[in-house]
Amino acid sequence: MKGTALADGLIAGAVGTAALNVATYLDMVVRARPASQSPEESAGRVADVTHLDLGPRERAGNRRSGLGALMGYGLGVAAAVGFAALTRGRRQPVLRAAALLGGGAMTLSDGSLTLLGVTDPRTWRRVDWLADLVPHIAYGLTAAATWNRLRPSGATGR
Repeated sequence: MKGTALADGLIAGAVGTAALNVATYLDMVVRARPASQSPEESAGRVADVTHLDLGPRERAGNRRSGLGALMGYGLGVAAAVGFAALTRGRRQPVLRAAALLGGGAMTLSDGSLTLLGVTDPRTWRRVDWLADLVPHIAYGLTAAATWNRLRPSGATGR
């Protein structure tokens, strides 16, 4: 696999993550719900495990917030780079790619939240699953469309 495929995976992951964030913010507007504290809690747990000093309390919260967002982008990019490696840089049918990308990003995200002890998906209600699923569908579709747009038209995985 060429380096351009990995670069395209980075781009597709970043675009997909932006779409996921837009879908999440739209949900917050429509349902008037507060922002999730999960990214900030995850960043705090990672900082604790790695013994990273986030500074005084009044600044540590801001750093956790920023780190949580950056970790989200990192997971989104990692999912698409993994997809690029899995597909050996080849274009994929959009629905297959969307399912792999969205499912991969959701598994990375929810898996890391679970491993860090931030949440337990077994306790989620239907509305919680939908609030998690819809943005990951947006991620998958957008990342898949971006991936296929960036790949040479002759590079199919069929």
